Amino acid sequence: MTGGPDGRSVIVTGGGSGIGRATALAFAAQGDRVVVADLDGAAADAVVIEAVRAGGTATAVPGDLSEQAVVDRVTATAVGRFGGVDVLVNNAGIMDSMSALGDVDDAEWERVIRVNLTAPFLLTRAVLPHMLAAGHGVVVNTASEAALRGSAAGAAYTASKHGVVGLTKSLAVTYRGNGIRANAVCPGGTATGIAVAADPTAHGPSALAPHFVNLGRVARPEEQAAVILFLASQAASNINGAILPVDDGWSAV
Repeated sequence: MTGGPDGRSVIVTGGGSGIGRATALAFAAQGDRVVVADLDGAAADAVVIEAVRAGGTATAVPGDLSEQAVVDRVTATAVGRFGGVDVLVNNAGIMDSMSALGDVDDAEWERVIRVNLTAPFLLTRAVLPHMLAAGHGVVVNTASEAALRGSAAGAAYTASKHGVVGLTKSLAVTYRGNGIRANAVCPGGTATGIAVAADPTAHGPSALAPHFVNLGRVARPEEQAAVILFLASQAASNINGAILPVDDGWSAV
C-alpha cells in the first residue's frame, strides 16, 4: 500500500525532532497521514504545523511512550482519525552516558531499556491487531550502529539496540505469513539533537573514544528518513527482517 489521495496511516515516534521529524515530514509530503508521537508535545505540534502548511495531514500525540496509557492513546488516535495503522516507525530513543557495564546504575539501565526497547515492544504489540485485521502492515525500527557492535555506545544503549534487532527479526519471522513486514535501520553518526551526557574521564567513554575515528561522514536526518520511507514502501515488498546500516560504511570498517 502506498501513499495516495487518502494515504496510509503512519505512526512516527520521536517525531518531534531529528530523524523522527524528517521521517514524519517525508511521509506527510507523499500523501500519508501521520501521527507524530513525541515526549515533547510542543515539538510534535510544531512538526504537525509544518506538515500541514506543506499540504500534508498530521496530528500530534504527546507523552512518554514507555507508558502503556500513552501507547494506547497513540494507537487509538491513528485508528480513530486515520482508520487503522499501515506503518509504524519506532524511532524514539535516548542515549546513555556511554557508561561501561560496571559503572551503569539501575536508574540509567532501566530508563534506557524502557524507552529504547520496551516502548517499541509496547507500541508494536498495540498496533498488531489492527495490522492483522487489515492483512498488511509495515514496522520500521530505528536501531543503531550500536546494535551491530560493542564499541559505539555504553552498555545500556548497546544492549537496548541489540534488543531492537532481535525484536525486529522475531516480528519479521512470526508474522510474515500475515502480510506484515519488519525491518530496522542502523544509523551511524547523524546530526540530531539527541543528548549524550558523558564524563570523558570515565572508563566507558575513554575506552570507546578510539573507535570513533572510523565514524565517517555525519548524515543529515533526511538521509535516514529516506531509507525508512523506502523500507515502508512497495519497492521494499520482499525485504523482511533486514537490519540495514545507514552509516557511511562505519560498520564495514
